[in-house]
Amino acid sequence: MATSQPTSQPVPQPASRLGSNAAGNDTAVASFIIGLLGLFILNVVLGPLALALAAVSLARGTRRRGRALLGLALGAADLVVLGVLMTTHTGGIILHLGI
Repeated sequence: MATSQPTSQPVPQPASRLGSNAAGNDTAVASFIIGLLGLFILNVVLGPLALALAAVSLARGTRRRGRALLGLALGAADLVVLGVLMTTHTGGIILHLGI
């Protein structure tokens, strides 16, 4: 007498809500938020970081292209704000070498 064992079917996994390029989407949002924060604090660090994240996001082909482009623009604006603040500072640009 043959006993039949139930065949195990693979359970289909639900599709990701962000799609296959979720990392590109996440970096686009991160570049936008970091670029926005960089206008107010630590623009010397957050500006270049926003530029780098936006470039990575665009290279990965994000679906949030507009958000990545905004992050790119805000990162550039961070550096412009830094330059304006440095040149309008009394005494111009001063480099202290710790001497």
